[in-house]
Amino acid sequence: MYDERTRAVALAAIGSGESLNSISKRLGISRAALREWRDNGDRRVRPSECPRCGTGSLDASSYAQLLGLYLGDGCLSRHRRDVYALRIACDDSYPRLIDEAADAVRAVHPSRPVHRVQAVGYTAVVSYWKHWPCLFPQHGPGPKHRRTITLADWQQTIVADHPEPFLRGLFNSDGCRVANWTTRTVAGEPKRYEYPRYMFSNESQDIMHLCRRTLDLLNIPWRMPRPNALSVARREAVERMDAFIGPKD
Repeated sequence: MYDERTRAVALAAIGSGESLNSISKRLGISRAALREWRDNGDRRVRPSECPRCGTGSLDASSYAQLLGLYLGDGCLSRHRRDVYALRIACDDSYPRLIDEAADAVRAVHPSRPVHRVQAVGYTAVVSYWKHWPCLFPQHGPGPKHRRTITLADWQQTIVADHPEPFLRGLFNSDGCRVANWTTRTVAGEPKRYEYPRYMFSNESQDIMHLCRRTLDLLNIPWRMPRPNALSVARREAVERMDAFIGPKD
């Protein structure tokens, strides 16, 4: 896809009499595109729907959740004609979360269908668009934990404004709410106590840092029992997270 400025420069060159071959070599535009513009020069090009490089708008809250899902279980893959597939892998054990992931994708990119592709043990929520890399500049080759993951300034602003949906996306992908237990001695006898806690695990220290920083924004205390695992176990903190995350089932 060529932007409108490039198209305008090419049309001006065509109008001056420069050959298509010369314009193609100079501007890096295919001759097929140049012929199309020459023959349909007055036809308006529909503005891009991309919120970053075009005129589209962005549902910031849904995007914050989708960003969390992408960082946890998402990826982009390039297809023909520079179309990218966004894939969010969702555990089949939690059909409600599959619906929720599809709703988040649809809210961010409402003009295209959202597909569900069944695989062994999981369902991939898939959407095709040329502009997914604009919304997820973290895209790159290799696993996320083997490369640097940082948020762009505009993404940091969205997460700061919508920390709860972002954490919901992270914990719905790589987190869980579990029942923990411990024993205490009461009147000389051991007594078992159970209590809920949230766990989040990820091999990427950058993504783990984003999770910790966002919890800090909400003044939710956490601890790190392992380098790749985060725990939220204080009763008040768990109650706060129950308000916007809750159990998966």
